[in-house]
Amino acid sequence: MHYIIFDLEFNQDIPSIREPFNSDWLPKMPDTDNREIPEFPYEIIQIGALKLDEEYRTIGTFNSFIKPFLYSAVNPVITELTGITTEKLKQGEPFPKAYKSFLKFMNDSQSILCVWGMSDLKVLYKNAEYHKLDVKSIPRMYINIQPFVPQYLNLADKKLLRLKTAAELLNIPLTHEFHNALYDSYYTAEIFKKLNNSTITPKIYDPAFVTIRPKRPKRTINFPGLIAQIEKMYDRSMTEEEQEIIKLAYKMGRTNQFVD
Repeated sequence: MHYIIFDLEFNQDIPSIREPFNSDWLPKMPDTDNREIPEFPYEIIQIGALKLDEEYRTIGTFNSFIKPFLYSAVNPVITELTGITTEKLKQGEPFPKAYKSFLKFMNDSQSILCVWGMSDLKVLYKNAEYHKLDVKSIPRMYINIQPFVPQYLNLADKKLLRLKTAAELLNIPLTHEFHNALYDSYYTAEIFKKLNNSTITPKIYDPAFVTIRPKRPKRTINFPGLIAQIEKMYDRSMTEEEQEIIKLAYKMGRTNQFVD
């Protein structure tokens, strides 16, 4: 049995800068020009992972950049956050190949997946399903490390912490940048080692489980008003591309996907 601590970086679409899908560097797959953009538009562009043995010793690492299939350009917001550019991903692997390599790296259905928040686990399944790949080989046992840190630190406020904040509070040396899948996996592993708590028990992940949330009144965002306010703050008009980026950044922020 091993612990697989993994992290993902993923891209989102910006319709206004979407490039044609016949770019020579894009992976050649059937019906390339007729592919559908899914409603869950998070395309994995990097997988990073560490493998720990039962004594929490690191016995392997995995790092793969993914050549995009859905979106030919990296969202500028993502580039700003991660440093990953469209040019860099031209040298990446197609997702099916990287995914199979990742499964081989795990190499044990009894391994326990460890994540910082649940979004990466969900996105991994979504991407594999989109490419019609086998998800049965993904280990089902998992530990979401994030909620255990406030408990370990006896914080009065039990709200979830950002990965960097947790690392700082636990006195983990910050030797690498954040928002890199491999390095974020490293920090998550170091935090996991600090916790070293036998009361943390794995759960079984069910990708088909849907949380039923109470319905909330539907709210409509006044985007023209938002843009007008930003234009007032900067004392200039926003270009159409800037407006698209602002709208997308607002929507991405509401998903909490970048809460570390």
